[in-house]
Amino acid sequence: MIINHNMNALNAHRNMMGNIATAGKSMEKLSSGLRINRAGDDAAGLAISEKMRGQIRGLDQASRNAQDGISLIQTAEGALSETHSILQRMRELSVQSANDTNVAVDRTAIQDEINSLTEEINRISGDTEFNTQKLLDGGFKGEFQIGANSNQTVKLDIGNMSAASLGLTTTNSLESKALALNSNLADGSYKISGTNLVDTNGNTVGTFNSGAKKIVVNGQDTVFTKAALADGAVLTVKGGIADIKNTMTGAAKKLSSGSYEISGTNVIKDGKLVGTFATGAKKLTIDGVGDVTEAELGFITDQMKDGVKFTINGSDVSTRELASGSIKTINSAIEQVSTQRSKLGAVQNRLEHTINNLNTSSENLTAAESRVRDVDMAKEMMAFSKNNILSQAAQAMLGQANQQPQGVLQLLR
Repeated sequence: MIINHNMNALNAHRNMMGNIATAGKSMEKLSSGLRINRAGDDAAGLAISEKMRGQIRGLDQASRNAQDGISLIQTAEGALSETHSILQRMRELSVQSANDTNVAVDRTAIQDEINSLTEEINRISGDTEFNTQKLLDGGFKGEFQIGANSNQTVKLDIGNMSAASLGLTTTNSLESKALALNSNLADGSYKISGTNLVDTNGNTVGTFNSGAKKIVVNGQDTVFTKAALADGAVLTVKGGIADIKNTMTGAAKKLSSGSYEISGTNVIKDGKLVGTFATGAKKLTIDGVGDVTEAELGFITDQMKDGVKFTINGSDVSTRELASGSIKTINSAIEQVSTQRSKLGAVQNRLEHTINNLNTSSENLTAAESRVRDVDMAKEMMAFSKNNILSQAAQAMLGQANQQPQGVLQLLR
C-alpha cells in the first residue's frame, strides 16, 4: 500500500472530469439546439453550413425582390388599366363625332372632352411612380434580382405611354424654315417645286399637292418658305420629327432672264390651314437683276427642326372624315396599351412562379442545413444522461479511492 500517489483516486478524478466536460457539451447542444456551436465541434460541417446559410438568406431576399417587382408591375398595370378606360371613352366619342347628325358645335364639345382626356393620359404617363421612379414615361429599363447569385435577373422595359407616343398628339414640332436667295434674281424663267416628304429611310410619308402656286418676290433678297402638307393630309411618322427631311430641288442650274413659274402648297401652321394658294399657274417677271446659281438659290436638302407645332395621327374629330381617322388612331393606341399590359402581365406571372421556386429552394436548402448543423435532441439527451450518470459514478468512486489510504493508519497502530 502507498500513500504518496493514490492512483485509483487519480483515475477516478480523470474520468469524472471527462464525463463532466462531455455532459457540459451535451448541455450546450441541448440548450442551443445546435450540433455545431463552434468550429471545434465540426470544422468541415461549419464551413458547409455557412455557405448554405448564405444561399438561404440570398434566396429569401430574392423572393422579396420578386415580390417588390410584382408590386412595381401592378402599379404600372393599374395605371394602364385607367389609360385603357380613357381610350375606350375617346373611341366612343370619335364614333359619335363621325356621325353627321352632329353639327360643328357638337363636335367642338366632343373635341374638348377628347382634349381633356388626352391631357389625363399624359398626366398618368408622367406621374405614375414606384419608389420615386417614373414608370410610364419611357425611361424605366430595370432588372429584378431574382436569384441568390450574381446575374440571376429578369429584365423589364416599360414603353412610353404618353399621348404622343400612342399617336394621339405630337411632342415634336416643325420650324417654319426659310430658304433665302441671298443674291438678286436675274431675268429669266424659274420653277421651284416641292418633293414628297420622306423619312431618313427614304420612305414617303407625305405628298405635296400638284398645281402651280405663287410666291412673293420683293425685288431684292427672296425667301421661299418650306410649305407644310396640304390641308387634310394624313402623315404617319415613325421616330422623332428630326428624322423627317424635306428636299427642295431646282429645275435649272441658274436663273436667267425671262418669266418665272413657281409652285408650292397650302400654308399650314400649328396643324391648321392658314393660307391657300390660288389654283392655276402664276407668272412672275423680274428685270434688272444678276444671274443666280443653283447653290445661291439654296436648292439643298435641309432637316426640319423644332418650332411650329403640327399634329401627327392626332385625335381630331372636327369633321366626319377626321373623326373616322381618329377611330383608327385610337384603335392603334388601344393596341399599344394592350401590348404593354400583356408584357407586364407575362413578367408578373413569371415572377410569381419565380417566388414559388425560390421558396421551395429555400425550404429544401434549410432542411439540408438543419441536418448539418442542428442537434438530434433525443440522441443528445441520451448522451447527456449517460455522461451525467458516469460523472456521478466517478464522483462516488473518487470518494472510495480517497478512503483507501486510511487503511495504512491501521497498520501503524
